[in-house]
Amino acid sequence: MARTTVRLTFRGDSLNDPVIYRMGQDYKVVTNIRRADVGEDTGWLEMDLDGEQAEIDRALEYCRSRGIGVQPLKPV
Repeated sequence: MARTTVRLTFRGDSLNDPVIYRMGQDYKVVTNIRRADVGEDTGWLEMDLDGEQAEIDRALEYCRSRGIGVQPLKPV
């Protein structure tokens, strides 16, 4: 099992998408939100993703396909 820590950056319509829910339902990953800040037009969150590396990669590619910025972070 692998762990990846990322910062997701949301803008515009992606703020209202249930992205974290979809990641847990559609991909075999466990999400753990570490911190977040969401405003009216933009937001970000830092989270851990646990699972097989291929599934984590697929989940993050899903985020990118939705226009969400994905920045890898060092694990806490």
